[in-house]
Amino acid sequence: MRLTAHPQPDRPAPAPARRSRSAALAIAFAASAIAIALAGCSPIEPWVKPYQREHLADPIMSFDPHPASAAYLDHVYDVRQAARGGTGAVGGGCGCN
Repeated sequence: MRLTAHPQPDRPAPAPARRSRSAALAIAFAASAIAIALAGCSPIEPWVKPYQREHLADPIMSFDPHPASAAYLDHVYDVRQAARGGTGAVGGGCGCN
C-alpha cells in the first residue's frame, strides 16, 4: 500500500498569541513596582532651607499652646490613674519620677 500526501487546503496563518488580561495587569504592576523602588534610590534633598526653620519652630505651630501646664496636667492624670505610659510620659507606675 502506498501512502500519498494529500494537498492541504489553504489555511489562514494562526493569529499571534494575545496576553490575557491578568498577565497584562501583572506586567503593569511589576513595572510600576520597579519604578517606585527605583525612585527610592534618588538622592534626598531637604525642601526646608535652614533659614526657613525658624518659621516652623514658631510656638503657634506646637500641638499644645501651654506646654508647661500640659506637662503638669499629664503628671496629675498619671498619678491619679496610678498608671503611666499612656501619654508618652516616662517613669514607673508608682507615681514617682
